[in-house]
Amino acid sequence: MQKGGILKELRKDRKMTQEDIAALLKTSRQYYSDYECEKYELPLHHLEFLSDFFHVSTDYLLGKTPIKLPYKKQIHTT
Repeated sequence: MQKGGILKELRKDRKMTQEDIAALLKTSRQYYSDYECEKYELPLHHLEFLSDFFHVSTDYLLGKTPIKLPYKKQIHTT
């Protein structure tokens, strides 16, 4: 699935509008719509925000993996 389709699917699963997501990102509906239409790439800070908001990995949002779950944070002890 393309990146824009992934964003749209996640948004619709939450029964949210483009206006709802745009408000969370503090941007316009048109600007967010351009992400879904893949006219523009998501800026890193929006990618990170949406990954946390939808509880998916950034790789999933970028269409690089079909696995939705975010990576578990590793605690390193020495």
